[in-house]
Amino acid sequence: MNPLNLFVLILPLIISHHQVSAQPYKTLVAPIRKDTTTSLYTITLNSHRHYVIDLTAPLSWYNCSPPHPLVVCHSPPCTEAQSYPSPPCPHPTSAASTTPDIPCSCTVTPVNPVTKSCAVSRLTYTNINLRWTDGRTPTTRIDFNQVYISCAPASLFRSLPKGAFGLASLSSSPLSFSSQFTLPNLEIAKKFAICLPSRPSTPGVAFFGDGPYYILPPTNLDAETIISYTPLLKKPNSPDFFIGVNSLAVDGRSIPTPISTTPTKLSTVVPYTTVRSDVYRYLKKSFSNGTGTAGVPRVKRVKPFELCWNASALGFTRVGFRVPQIDLELGNGKNWTIFGSNSMKEIGDVACLAFVNGGEINDGSAVVIGSYQMENNFLLFDMEKSRLGFSSTLFFIRTSCGNFNFTTTTK
Repeated sequence: MNPLNLFVLILPLIISHHQVSAQPYKTLVAPIRKDTTTSLYTITLNSHRHYVIDLTAPLSWYNCSPPHPLVVCHSPPCTEAQSYPSPPCPHPTSAASTTPDIPCSCTVTPVNPVTKSCAVSRLTYTNINLRWTDGRTPTTRIDFNQVYISCAPASLFRSLPKGAFGLASLSSSPLSFSSQFTLPNLEIAKKFAICLPSRPSTPGVAFFGDGPYYILPPTNLDAETIISYTPLLKKPNSPDFFIGVNSLAVDGRSIPTPISTTPTKLSTVVPYTTVRSDVYRYLKKSFSNGTGTAGVPRVKRVKPFELCWNASALGFTRVGFRVPQIDLELGNGKNWTIFGSNSMKEIGDVACLAFVNGGEINDGSAVVIGSYQMENNFLLFDMEKSRLGFSSTLFFIRTSCGNFNFTTTTK
């Protein structure tokens, strides 16, 4: 039997059985919070533990306290955990175990996505709980009693938000939280959604499963009804999510440098969309001469941005500053449109184009879509159909990612 198939057969055994039989819902929910100091986002699990969200990590990790259970080397979970090696890290090898019934334990290499530092550690498993939802509010609790995760030393927590308990992988890896929370025996579809908040005071929302996904007053809206889709692409030996972007357009006019030669990555740990230098030059020129910005005097740049104005000199609309709209012209003919609320960053009395000149991006991409451009956009990662659903800004329909009702009286 294929080891992955064996692993999938084992997974249904790790759920609290009393939760399965009487459960009428097929979707899980958890809050997302923004940390303004680090520009990172955390998902809250086990009621109060905050894990940094990473769409690219192959494996979640946390600072586990001894004693903790070990996973035997060469087992199906170990094989999956070691299937996406990180280039700067040493290749995992088997390690001797002090547990009599485990001859050797599974070693893995968790990575800090900000500093890129890594450590050699052990694969373990832990208990995690979150809530079912009817799409409108959280309902009963579900306990996952054996979620695979890596231990991590305290050194990996540098540059993460204060109080972070670990890192939550929401990648396409079989051991990501997004894979381990979407199980066939619970009839939870293999899809998840994130709606990143723009303010630390109001949480955004993560869903795991098929919905509905209601973003509440004043619209009482199932967010899935307003999204467009584009294919999710894969790169060999990568758990990341990519989409095809043919070009960028400003005010409806495509810039002359195509960017479709390599897939475009989505990242929640890159704070602002990063653009290869040759593409950025055209973007900067087109944006500064576009609707709402042409003729407006520029001010001194605020790093890391290059194009800034006095905020009071720009007009304002329901969807942010009155500036040129930017379109990601996607490979399937759809456009992901970015308005002022996601294209401009306000710093005091200055507003800057929130796209960063990335020089030559390390992985060869022309564009990496950053988290600021995802805020108050509803994103649905449909792993069953290999497609991404995207909404553009929810401000157009007078709501935001902070409008899910997390009030619950159910234990």
